[in-house]
Amino acid sequence: MAVLRSLAAVRAAPGLWWRAARESLGLRGRCPGRGYSVDAAQSPPTFGFLLDIDGVLVRGHRVIPAALEAFRRLVNAHGQLRVPVVFVTNAGNILQHSKAQELSALLGFKVEPDQVILSHSPMKLFSQYHNKRMLVSGQGPVVENARVLGFENVVTVDELRMAFPVLDMVDLQRRPKTTPLLRNDFPAIEGVLLLGEPVRWETSLQLIIDVLLSNGNPGTGLATAPYPHLPVLASNMDLLWMAEAKMPRFGHGTFLLCLETIYQKLTGKELKYEGLMGKPSVLTYQYAEDLIQQQAERRGWAAPIQKLYAVGDNPMSDVYGANLFHKYLQMAKHGGAEERGASGLWKQRPSATQSCASILVCTGVYNPKGPEPTRPTQEAEAAPFHGHRDFSFSPGLMEASHIVNDVNEAVQLVFHKEGWAL
Repeated sequence: MAVLRSLAAVRAAPGLWWRAARESLGLRGRCPGRGYSVDAAQSPPTFGFLLDIDGVLVRGHRVIPAALEAFRRLVNAHGQLRVPVVFVTNAGNILQHSKAQELSALLGFKVEPDQVILSHSPMKLFSQYHNKRMLVSGQGPVVENARVLGFENVVTVDELRMAFPVLDMVDLQRRPKTTPLLRNDFPAIEGVLLLGEPVRWETSLQLIIDVLLSNGNPGTGLATAPYPHLPVLASNMDLLWMAEAKMPRFGHGTFLLCLETIYQKLTGKELKYEGLMGKPSVLTYQYAEDLIQQQAERRGWAAPIQKLYAVGDNPMSDVYGANLFHKYLQMAKHGGAEERGASGLWKQRPSATQSCASILVCTGVYNPKGPEPTRPTQEAEAAPFHGHRDFSFSPGLMEASHIVNDVNEAVQLVFHKEGWAL
């Protein structure tokens, strides 16, 4: 079992780290058939769903037909969910309520904002950085997203570029025509917030590196780069994601790979993260678990939610993350893991969750005809490991509990296992 260098990527939260368990993860199955028939009377749910969005429910702006079938099973005649559902996406360049509205329109029922977890949602827990002056990178409503998360003093990459125009030199059309006066009135930046992939990668990479090498004062130069560097919080480690194109597209994980490589090349040292979240981070699954339990309580379902079923299309983020969380639950049950969040400032309510099963669908990144992911040093035709640097390769964590064709089959499978009528 490979040892993870960063299990939830909250370095300030030692209570989240645990030693990897040695047990295997349960049985796998491939593509069960449709049409399960269950006669058992419906009872209050003791299970819930963690649903990925891209590649599971939608491809770009197009809803996957199986998703509509799945929600005809999940939603009752009154338009209410029959079981608790949380949408867990590694997207982050959108507001939470906007994503809920988008899903509502696509799926045909009311999705509440607190049912949606974006990749950066757990950053709300990092209150020790909320009053720091943070450089924020991403696109879309980055400032509003940062403020919703609790960050009170943010500077965008564009604002930094306007303050120091000589820093952005790749695009000849954007270079200043005259040499501007150097500014000495720009307050120092105290950290970096990476919410999602930016539009102009060369500009963001250059200015983020400048901030890290100058200790937050990019208008000056330092003889020696400080180390440890300023705190960096990042979300969404997906190297690839699936949209309308036939092949996967670059995700924020690709941007992080570029940033890490440049920093390593320039300094000879490793870029460190104070927080690294989104799937497969355990902190993201803890956050989702808490929302599932709250949802069940609001609906008046007295029975505790004991089982979670995580449905996704990406073996590295969805399957790896669900299996990692399952191992965490097993360790916590036996007293081997503490349930603490960022700097011990967040603690879950006593958890009734006993398991988290991973269900992989074939409508997105995962290709059932492709090679199985394995160590890059093995056979040449084997697929390379697409996980983030801080999540070491572990074959067992890449193995889904179940593999099905689509999300509708995933719902049927779970209802069958739980003895629920379809």
